[in-house]
Amino acid sequence: MRVLVRRPRGGLAGTIRVPGDKSVSHRAGLLGALAAGPTEISGFLESEDCLNTLGTLGALGVEVTRKGPGEYRVEGAGLQGLQEPDDVLDCGNSGTTARLLLGVLAGQPFWSVLTGDDSLRRRPMGRVTQPLAQMGATVVGRSDGSRLPLAIRGARPLKALRYRSPVPSAQVKSAILLAGLFADGEVSVEEPVPSRDHTERMLRGFGARVTADGRSVTLASGGELRGHAIQVPGDISSAAFFLVAAALVPGSAVTIPGVGVNPTRTGLLDVLGEMGADLRVTDGREGEEPSGTLTAGTSRLRGARVGGALIPRLIDELPVLAVAATAAEGVTEVADAAELRVKESDRIATLGAELAKLGARVEEHPAFELAGPVGLSICCFRFVPPDLPEGSGREAYLSVLNERLMAEMQVDGRVFLSNAVLGDRFVLRVCVVNFRTEAQDMDAVLEVAEELGSKIDGELRPEDLR
Repeated sequence: MRVLVRRPRGGLAGTIRVPGDKSVSHRAGLLGALAAGPTEISGFLESEDCLNTLGTLGALGVEVTRKGPGEYRVEGAGLQGLQEPDDVLDCGNSGTTARLLLGVLAGQPFWSVLTGDDSLRRRPMGRVTQPLAQMGATVVGRSDGSRLPLAIRGARPLKALRYRSPVPSAQVKSAILLAGLFADGEVSVEEPVPSRDHTERMLRGFGARVTADGRSVTLASGGELRGHAIQVPGDISSAAFFLVAAALVPGSAVTIPGVGVNPTRTGLLDVLGEMGADLRVTDGREGEEPSGTLTAGTSRLRGARVGGALIPRLIDELPVLAVAATAAEGVTEVADAAELRVKESDRIATLGAELAKLGARVEEHPAFELAGPVGLSICCFRFVPPDLPEGSGREAYLSVLNERLMAEMQVDGRVFLSNAVLGDRFVLRVCVVNFRTEAQDMDAVLEVAEELGSKIDGELRPEDLR
């Protein structure tokens, strides 16, 4: 159908909840599988990526039971209890699933084969497979073991390792620490600047001995993990779109309770504060993962320079930060963000192309800069039809629609959502281009936008695709 997101009368106003944190959801499933005893997970993000992680765990012999929306019970197999899979492990579009699972499989005394969709098979895996090989795992595959499909045979025990990562990467760090659970000595990772620390926090919660010292994290050998209850906080990456929308739309006041405010993930809040956003964090709760209530209102923004240690703390929120920059006075410059070019798509190139359609000018370099404020023009996109009959007719229709849209644009879910934020200021037809990338997240965000007063309507008939 055609989807029109109209600017609401009187601004965006209300209290909403966002889906569970993706990073925490992945790790809760993986560590629950390696623990002794059950792990009860609440608030699990039921997106395609996170469900791919649970699917691969099931293929490794782990019993996973869905008890209700976002509620899962993982029967831990223990560190020695995973079973050799009888088929290829399909990670879909999830780089987190592939890289963290490689760390787990590095300690398993059997062969496993991992693959993914077209996009994931193009993404680099060498930054993970190389240190795992140093620890004693055998990895073979495309591009000398740096592209999926990959076959991995673990060793037990793995060798201790002190690794200096050339880039700050939570996925690289996490893979090595997970492999360290099967090592015969300490495993440590040093990064240029600290990346998000969900894995370290959760390992401690499961009983592992983990210490952090500046840019280094060390896991001691020995011991077992113990299953326990985990509450996944709301995803700050999802909340980011509504915080920016509230800052841009006159007369807005949006409150989002229960959002994860892990300091390694709150870079966007710091930058929006520097840009002059009316943004508050209240009701702070400590725990394995800290959380709080975020409130944002209409703001007059100014440009800012973003780089260095801030980048790992907001790498996934940089596209929506660019949207905020279109309304800010002065230049917003983003440096040290080349990692965006090797995500599901080249997010910098895509971001420049999409904002250019709306009248903005993005200067690309290793990262990008944008001068504001920009008088953005209207841009047209399309969205998935939701009201087709079940069965082969729906599948055929979506297949044709997907082909047409993929031929028109190359964009991932986060850039789409940035355009959806712009929809709170202008009339847009919004396009989901890759149905396999967080489609449920996109649906959820549009539903919440509707709750806040934006109107979504229109239709696209099958004849329009001929």
